[in-house]
Amino acid sequence: MSYLLLRNKKLLTFITKHYPILKTLITNPDPPHLLTSHYATQSSKFPEYEMPTVTWGVIQGKKEKLINRVKICDYLKTLGVITDELESIELPSTIEVISERVEFLQKLGLTIDDINEYPLMLGCSVRKNLIPVLAYLEKTGISRSKLGEFVKNYPQVLHASVVVELAPVVKFLRGLDVEKQDLGYVLMKYPEVLGFKLEGTMSTSVAYLVSIGVSPRDIGPMVTQYPYLLGMRVGTMIKPLVDYLISIGLPKKIVARMLEKRAYVIGYSLEETVKPNVECLVSFGVRREMLPLVIAQYPQILGLPVKAKMSTQQYFFSLKLKVDPEGFARVVEKMPQIVSLKQSVVMKPVEFLLGRAFKAEDVARMVVRCPQILCSRVELMKNSYYFYKTEMGRPMKELVEYPEYFTYGLESRIKPRYQKLQSKGIRSSLNWFLNCSDQRFEERLEGNFIDPDTTEGGPVFDMGGKLEMPGGGVGGEVVSDEDDDDESDDDEVLYRRTLTL
Repeated sequence: MSYLLLRNKKLLTFITKHYPILKTLITNPDPPHLLTSHYATQSSKFPEYEMPTVTWGVIQGKKEKLINRVKICDYLKTLGVITDELESIELPSTIEVISERVEFLQKLGLTIDDINEYPLMLGCSVRKNLIPVLAYLEKTGISRSKLGEFVKNYPQVLHASVVVELAPVVKFLRGLDVEKQDLGYVLMKYPEVLGFKLEGTMSTSVAYLVSIGVSPRDIGPMVTQYPYLLGMRVGTMIKPLVDYLISIGLPKKIVARMLEKRAYVIGYSLEETVKPNVECLVSFGVRREMLPLVIAQYPQILGLPVKAKMSTQQYFFSLKLKVDPEGFARVVEKMPQIVSLKQSVVMKPVEFLLGRAFKAEDVARMVVRCPQILCSRVELMKNSYYFYKTEMGRPMKELVEYPEYFTYGLESRIKPRYQKLQSKGIRSSLNWFLNCSDQRFEERLEGNFIDPDTTEGGPVFDMGGKLEMPGGGVGGEVVSDEDDDDESDDDEVLYRRTLTL
């Protein structure tokens, strides 16, 4: 017994010597502030860990946790929330916390129906998930008033990590030259882009577009116009469409320029929309060799309900303008936008011409030769017509043969050029002095350049071939307002001219 007492005494002496805090505990088993003061310096470095957050709740046993979960689910059911999908996620331990989350989402603009569309958002902590994510989205340019709409469209963003998932995607978009002020617009239009992996579909779609000739500096504007292209697979969506357009005669460079300006063309379904529309154009009389020019002028025609529009317009042209189906096909070839032009707009210039004693069949000929007159403003046509009648004094027949006269500016081209002709005593056709650049016109006046009048206007290229100008052959001159030393190749000249049409 004495041996045990001696041994315990030695142990106590050792403990009190090397562990003074234990000595205090032995002498005073319940000190009020001992532990707090001892660890105060460590806990102050990480104040958020000083105590469990309300999200974590209190430590519970399995039975107590199950009871609380039942209570929370019953509470949510009283609000109208469907709790079936909540069985697989961790919920807070108290009704107060889940109530706080519901109120936060409702203040954001979400309704109970919105929550039921994606009830998993109730598993997101207000402090850890909702506030950081929404604050970052607002920083990217999404206004606070639209955050609720953004969450409705893409509620999965609430689970995302700002640093690991959201910030890298935003940085990637900025790297594509998406302007900072456009980021909010892009994200609102296509919020799912925030869930993409950088090394996945986004990178491959951009790389493919650059490989076919799209300028890297135009990728940003393309993404701003049509951000959905970042989610399109190259092998199944983008490449088949590009290959098809090339197969019907569009040069690759033209396709690239077309996509730069009309990025949404990428979204047209090849099998359901593009191919049926192309075949529909052919069935209405559009020549296959003219399809590339039609598409280059009006890429939107690939995605329109072409059959319905063509049927309506063909009947209208036949009934009101006396243009037969073959003539209507030539009109579409020269100005495919006619399929979308309102009939009331078409009739204004037609009624003007009929009111100036032009015969109906002559108006039909003028429309087939130059359908662009259907888009001319009647006020400008009046001015040009009266100048033609009073100053130029030419017969009406010349206007029937060259209706393009109405498409030129009176003050900028017609009047000054006609006055120069008069000063030199030169009489020529309308086509000769109007359908050329300023430099070519001066050369013609000086007699340094003599060429025959061309009977057809506009560029034409064969299927898969190069641009050819009427009367020019292989070495023909390109009629353009650009300088003659323009170094653009034929494909680019075609695209520039088709845009001006």
